[in-house]
Amino acid sequence: MQKNYSLLFLLLFIFSCKKTDAPPPLSQVNSFYKSVVTPDDRKTITAEEAKTYHVNSTYKYEYRTGHPGHYKYNYHVKGVNIKGDSVFGNINTEGKYGAGILITDSIPELEINTEWVSYGKLKATDKIGNEYSLIVK
Repeated sequence: MQKNYSLLFLLLFIFSCKKTDAPPPLSQVNSFYKSVVTPDDRKTITAEEAKTYHVNSTYKYEYRTGHPGHYKYNYHVKGVNIKGDSVFGNINTEGKYGAGILITDSIPELEINTEWVSYGKLKATDKIGNEYSLIVK
């Protein structure tokens, strides 16, 4: 008798399974996150980012947007170029990398890409390969 119930269960299971199409691809959760931060990101805050806008005077960032694990930070930075000339500017970072704008005596707005090298210290490179040592203010 046990065998009959097992066979019945197996037959019901086989006939109740329907072939379904693959589910549609999931839309990206939190679509305002970009894999790469660009210099233009620091100019405006999107409506999605505005929902998570956060300021905390204890830390050196100007503001933070996003959710745990996906925060984007904005910093004022200062530093020097290879020649020792002073530079300053504003950057956005997400994780280890970021981008922003530096202002020098000779160039009013210089687009840079940044990388954290230590706590509060960044290495920046402009489009033609010039390097800058920066610290957050």
